[in-house]
Amino acid sequence: MDAWWLNAVIMGVVEGLTEFLPISSTGHLILTSALLGMDGEKTKVFEIAIQTGAIFAVILIFWSRLYATASGLLQRKPQAWRFTQNVLIAFVPAVVLGLLLGKTIKAHLFTPHVVATTFILGGLAILWIERRFARQAQVLGQTARVQSVDDMTAGDALRVGLLQCLALVPGTSRSGATIMGGLWLGLSRTVATEFSFYLAIPTLIGAGVYSLYKARDLLNLADLPMFMVGLVAAFLSAWVCVRWLLRFVSTHSFVPFAHYRIVFGLLILITHGLGWVNWAN
Repeated sequence: MDAWWLNAVIMGVVEGLTEFLPISSTGHLILTSALLGMDGEKTKVFEIAIQTGAIFAVILIFWSRLYATASGLLQRKPQAWRFTQNVLIAFVPAVVLGLLLGKTIKAHLFTPHVVATTFILGGLAILWIERRFARQAQVLGQTARVQSVDDMTAGDALRVGLLQCLALVPGTSRSGATIMGGLWLGLSRTVATEFSFYLAIPTLIGAGVYSLYKARDLLNLADLPMFMVGLVAAFLSAWVCVRWLLRFVSTHSFVPFAHYRIVFGLLILITHGLGWVNWAN
């Protein structure tokens, strides 16, 4: 198999497995592309574009809900309109800040040290939020304020959307910011996870389309096979990952992901600092 095709498969699998877990797909893609020797503007476009493959998996898994919502919009059902409104409200902050700060962030923050540091800080944040969540449930006897996605208010959606903006910093994790932020705001574990998936649909599709449009002069038909392989690999791995995560969150906390983030972040700093691995692309 041609090296580019193999690299596309590896990158697609990494994207699909990490996009919806609170461990940062962008951070993993930056590090993976560095290890594979993939660099340049075209690689950055590829990393963003294959996110669309991962989001197709979410659309497939939640197709019944999405179809019912679309039908409800046509029938002017209040629940469908409120759900759609909340997703759009949460989507807007990342669009605005992404357009304003995207170039600056890519120029200065896409480095192994930033990724490693945000891995560690994000892991510590998960541990703190999980401890707070557990204390409220076990010691104070409190249950989550929001037990269904349909019970979310516009204010809840806006706050989740603002937290999603933290993921503009590579290594933070879009899923981590929205899921753990949702727990912190009073959403149940299931609601926070599901809303993160729904919010990912416009966010990742929008980012992918915008990235491809901006880089249209860099790309040609010869790039199409590599992009398609990456998309398919991301779709298949994301489909497996999302179905597993939905089962996992029903009975487990996100503490194992926090430990993974901290250990991996430290590993990056140590190996890069000692010159054992060149994580920089």
